[in-house]
Amino acid sequence: MIIRKGTPADMPSVLGLIKELALFEKEPDAVLITVEDLVRDGFGAVPLFHVFVAEIDSDSPESTSDKQIVGIALWYYRYSTWKGKTIHLEDLVVKESMRGTGLGYALYSEILKQGKKDQVRRVEWNVLDWNTPAIDFYEKSGAKVLRDWHVVQMDELGIHQFVSDKLK
Repeated sequence: MIIRKGTPADMPSVLGLIKELALFEKEPDAVLITVEDLVRDGFGAVPLFHVFVAEIDSDSPESTSDKQIVGIALWYYRYSTWKGKTIHLEDLVVKESMRGTGLGYALYSEILKQGKKDQVRRVEWNVLDWNTPAIDFYEKSGAKVLRDWHVVQMDELGIHQFVSDKLK
């Protein structure tokens, strides 16, 4: 297994893992992005995200490559008014057949090494309250799970309605 920075050519595999995560999180129809979105947004003049991929040798006879992407860690920089530059880990995904192999730990470690290299003061991410194996893993690694905070979001329809109705 190797962990490396993702390339535009990796985006079909990255999208496949994002869709696998959506299925795991019980929202299989929530993914709207395309490979083209990922290439544009991750590899343009000002990338909106970065991604590490975990790659293994492929055993599959139908594979056109001798390598297979089986995990990703997709992240981007944020700015905290209290801490300064931070990293937000948007998704850490390991193909279901590869869970329990240490691959998730390797990707997690790579993100934390990136944070140390960049001298950020915090690496942050979200975890669903029912994903107890992930919560246990994070807590054992020294991370704090902030149980008194709530994630707040407004979707595209909500944004449109707010702007149309409230800001006329």
